[in-house]
Amino acid sequence: MRLGVQLGYSGEGFASAVDEVVEFEKAGVDLVVVPEAYSFDAVSQLGYLAARTRAMDLASGVMQLYTRTPTLTAMTAAGLDHVSGGRFNLGLGASGPQVIEGFHGVRYDAPIARTREIVEICRRVWRRETLTFDGGHYRIPLPGDYAKPLKLINHPVRPRVPILLAAMGPRNVALAAEIAEGWQALWLDPRSAARVFGESLADGRSRRDPALPPLDVSVPVPFVLGDPGPDLLARHRAQLALYLGGMGARGRNFSNDLVRRYGYAEEATRIQDLYLSGRRAEAIAAVPGDLVTATSLAGRPDDVRRGLDALAEAGVTTVLASPLAPTRAERVAQMAELRALLP
Repeated sequence: MRLGVQLGYSGEGFASAVDEVVEFEKAGVDLVVVPEAYSFDAVSQLGYLAARTRAMDLASGVMQLYTRTPTLTAMTAAGLDHVSGGRFNLGLGASGPQVIEGFHGVRYDAPIARTREIVEICRRVWRRETLTFDGGHYRIPLPGDYAKPLKLINHPVRPRVPILLAAMGPRNVALAAEIAEGWQALWLDPRSAARVFGESLADGRSRRDPALPPLDVSVPVPFVLGDPGPDLLARHRAQLALYLGGMGARGRNFSNDLVRRYGYAEEATRIQDLYLSGRRAEAIAAVPGDLVTATSLAGRPDDVRRGLDALAEAGVTTVLASPLAPTRAERVAQMAELRALLP
């Protein structure tokens, strides 16, 4: 099992966070993942991290597939792989209509079909093929007198950058298992993983190209050794409330749908109702403690080891920890301890 660190949305503390990532690398952390959503872009931050780190892998978590052309996505991934010396992993996701249509002004449609086409276009670009593509959603080059098929000028460090697809729904998860090097999960409850995701993973793997490596399954988890205290886990509870209640419209919230599949249908409805009516404190309080515990790693070393074993049993191969200890020294020390606890 690999150990990664999941950064928060960038802000004034980014330079300090990168200083901490450098220490995490020395402590044995294998991977750093940078989110995007509607914060600062992930690409500029990943370039900065490429210059500050030496061995750890870098990944976007995730770049939205609607907001860049497929070819630009491929060029950007090849560029990040170049400046990092072959350490970049392209995390891609469809995000949701609230962000794509509400912030970017781009129509959110056909996420699965678009994902499949973008992955194929990226891989053709990295192989330096003269690019032609006639898909259901992308046509390259466009018809006309001036369009000309081209290939990437530069020679990529690798002819195939690993692609990690973020997915929660059954068809998206199946697609990740079929065509991607990795699947980025979210809010994984290991007790329900086989029931909720098993059929989709088996379906995708049945069509998986044998040339692909075994599917890497990564999951973000808040992490603290020792008694986490109510304040630390309250941050995780608040984030769950935000995603279940506010990251999507009523009837189109993928995180809310996922938690319903875990068995929290009534709770998911109540959290969303409270959050969308502006009663955020009540929405946070309504998040089930059992869900908070199941989707985090907190407690004494033996507790954390049991949590890691449960994740491994659920098929997780990369843990993306978000350390919650109050000081940098404690966070770095605890990540080193977590590294030693990995199965």
